[in-house]
Amino acid sequence: MTSTLLYHHLLLSVILLLHAPLCPAAAGGSWSVLLPSIGISAMHMQLLPNDRVVMYDRTDFGISNISLPNGKCRPNSTDCSAHSVEYDVGSNTIRPLMVLTNVWCSSGTLMPDGSLVQTGGWAEGYRRVRIYKSCATCDWQEISNGLNQQRWYATNHLLPDGRQIIIGGRQAFNYEFYPKMSATENSPSFPFLVQTNDPNVENNLYPFVFLYPDGNLFVFANNRAILFNYSKNQVVKTYPTMPGGQPRNYPSTGSAVLLPLRMKEGVAESVEVLVCWGAPKGAFANANNGRFDGALDTCGRIRISDPNSQWVMETMPLARVMGDMLLLPNGHVLIINGASAGVAGWELGRNPVLSPVTYRPDNQIGSRFEVQNPSTKPRVYHSTAVLLRDGRVLVGGSNPHDKYVFTNVLYPTELSLEAFSPSYLDPSSSSSRPRILSPKTKTKIRYGKRIAVTFTVPGPVDLNSVSVTIVSPSFNTHSLSMNQRLLVLDSANSTKALGRSTYRVGVTAPPSGNFAPAGHYLLYVVHKEIPSSGIWVRMQR
Repeated sequence: MTSTLLYHHLLLSVILLLHAPLCPAAAGGSWSVLLPSIGISAMHMQLLPNDRVVMYDRTDFGISNISLPNGKCRPNSTDCSAHSVEYDVGSNTIRPLMVLTNVWCSSGTLMPDGSLVQTGGWAEGYRRVRIYKSCATCDWQEISNGLNQQRWYATNHLLPDGRQIIIGGRQAFNYEFYPKMSATENSPSFPFLVQTNDPNVENNLYPFVFLYPDGNLFVFANNRAILFNYSKNQVVKTYPTMPGGQPRNYPSTGSAVLLPLRMKEGVAESVEVLVCWGAPKGAFANANNGRFDGALDTCGRIRISDPNSQWVMETMPLARVMGDMLLLPNGHVLIINGASAGVAGWELGRNPVLSPVTYRPDNQIGSRFEVQNPSTKPRVYHSTAVLLRDGRVLVGGSNPHDKYVFTNVLYPTELSLEAFSPSYLDPSSSSSRPRILSPKTKTKIRYGKRIAVTFTVPGPVDLNSVSVTIVSPSFNTHSLSMNQRLLVLDSANSTKALGRSTYRVGVTAPPSGNFAPAGHYLLYVVHKEIPSSGIWVRMQR
């Protein structure tokens, strides 16, 4: 290592130490570096139903650190480097892919058949639809003018009928669908996005969208939320403004999750949304002038199924902006990545938050947050995270620069790939960890049908502490995991011992696509909050 490079590494370490937020003692979890470089900075990330993860950044960052195979180059370009890769979780290897147009700040989600449909982007990518079907030689396919409107910073969600809805984007105060029912299908206006748009700042890009069990959509933008009937283009319900009125969407980038849906006799016991962190009003303008306001340290939780829904505010142990929230197999929420000052945008964030935090939704308020062991790698603007089948969390990305920049900056472009292992993967929990025997992976599950799940546990089992969860693989970018949901299936306390260390639990599949749209899910058996490794199942009508 040259003396100059060593100096910059030491300088970065000192800066991180001086600016690291004070935090309580860490509770657990561990980190490992999977690959020191994947050649690109993983700005967007999606787990596929074959345990591979497709990632991409943008095509105008400049030459990446991984070449396209066999001398390929993008059409009309001298850039023969890859800006997308496929990561094989099992072999810990990557394969370069060729994305044809600019995918910067785009959106997407998995279709029922397991293919990734990704939409929009920048410049020539504004109206593109891109499809990725994973196989040994598969690559990106593109549909020119596949969208009615230009989409940049939009949000996608899978619907019960198998289509995607694509909502918003910069100066796109409307929504549309893919695939379209007809060639003449239009893009209905969505006034809520106009109402939540802060002039010159926005604060409503990448709106938080969740499918409600009645088939409508919960949509949160800036500091407000509605229940929306997209079929009739009608607002069904307007929720109270989050207390404090602070912005929670890009560029004041907070995050949100639909908390686990606990099923009982064909209905969800309650439907709740958690919205966390962000940046205070004025932070975007201040950051552009070199003043970096501290991030918000609050979460708002709302039971949207209540007739008189109200926000309940909670204080986090660590303030954060540009972080991610992921649903873990045991129903906890992992908070990871981000910074503690500034906003999203080129060079506009400061003070990385290196410690993840877990949130336990079923605990009493005041005892829900638990700080985890820190990473050593800053993951700020354009960082990503997704849940893997084995329960680890894949973490990548971080590039607050408009090019690849590796030296003489506070936070260099990050090309590495890490895994965070939550505390439930600690070897000390192995005696309580289930292992699924049946059904086999790729089993098809029909709505409303009973499913027998057989599993083993090496040590003593508490039959009353067994549950079965299903988790949808989400599309992650810009602190938003699109199409993320977790259901705790109705087991009616049916866990029984079949023999020494072998058990069976009967669960009922969700009643319709309003609860879990048709497609691929990860199914887990959870015992004493310790999940098994998951299996892939396919929900279908």
